[in-house]
Amino acid sequence: MNYDPIKRSLGKVFNQSPFLRKLFYHLLDWLLLRTWHVKKEIRLWIKRAGEKKDICLLDAGSGFGQYSYFLSGLNKNWKVKGVDVKTEQIEDCNQFFGRIGRRNATFAYADLTQFGETAVYDFILSVDVMEHILEDVQVFTNFSKSLKKGGMLLVSTPSDKGGSDVHEHEDGSFIGEHVRDGYNIDEIQQKLRKAGFLRTEAYYQYGCPGKISWKLSMKYPIQLLGVSKLFFILLPFYYIITFPVSLVLNWFDVHGRHKTGTGLIVKAWM
Repeated sequence: MNYDPIKRSLGKVFNQSPFLRKLFYHLLDWLLLRTWHVKKEIRLWIKRAGEKKDICLLDAGSGFGQYSYFLSGLNKNWKVKGVDVKTEQIEDCNQFFGRIGRRNATFAYADLTQFGETAVYDFILSVDVMEHILEDVQVFTNFSKSLKKGGMLLVSTPSDKGGSDVHEHEDGSFIGEHVRDGYNIDEIQQKLRKAGFLRTEAYYQYGCPGKISWKLSMKYPIQLLGVSKLFFILLPFYYIITFPVSLVLNWFDVHGRHKTGTGLIVKAWM
């Protein structure tokens, strides 16, 4: 299934006003399990970073801008740059952030395979991006060059343990835009070290609770919207039933350790 047309449809609905855009961000925060894991890791990084004011952050593959919104709201002195290959989303984010007066976040077009900045960033975030890029080692190399000494990269991506809803070799990815179904936990760390990172850590997300939550909160609604956009009208009623269950499952996934899972959280330092 191609996810981009559905994302564009959702964007048209929630871009009608800043209030709706912020509401959309909050819904993503609650519904998307990956956001729970990513924000947990960002908060841990903040504790290590201390009270530095001259911090530069890169949201690599910024999409709707929800993570840039979160990062730029943590400290008005921090500078956040969001980059993406989709110019319509870049323009949209610049307009929205300008309308709400969030001046410490800017957005620009960038192809991550050709991204070139040297020792600029203290922190780079890449969420649901690397599974879309074939030249992943090149991108990791560009990230390592762009980080300051001691800087950290945080990646959230599907694993090869059922990520992209692929469980057998003959299965196709649930998301048609993916170039790989998921990473082996050792493979991605080896690629990061090859790209110049000095230290890496990785763990599984989307364990048993998370897999159930993902199906309830994302897979089934997306499948319905893929059949007809008329199902958008029914989504509020669907989530009234499933939302509380997903919240509980998300909590257990974030606060547990999983021997395996369909997603990965990967950290790498310079």
